[in-house]
Amino acid sequence: MEKVIIQLGTLTCPSCMQKIEQAVKKENGVEKVKVLFNASKVKVEIDPALTNAEALKKAIEKVGYTVESTKTKELS
Repeated sequence: MEKVIIQLGTLTCPSCMQKIEQAVKKENGVEKVKVLFNASKVKVEIDPALTNAEALKKAIEKVGYTVESTKTKELS
């Protein structure tokens, strides 16, 4: 398992959280998703054999949001 932390552009409304969460959950290999509205971050636990940070970034951008950066770390 890996944890991906995605820094977004500023989120302007709580419904943005739902759109992003739904888009990320559709990706194969996503185990958990948490959108932090005030921090404009998304924390995702993934199976790296099935998806990666780039795929998550593309899913978020596809629904109209800006991704500023991504970080990945392995979970033990």
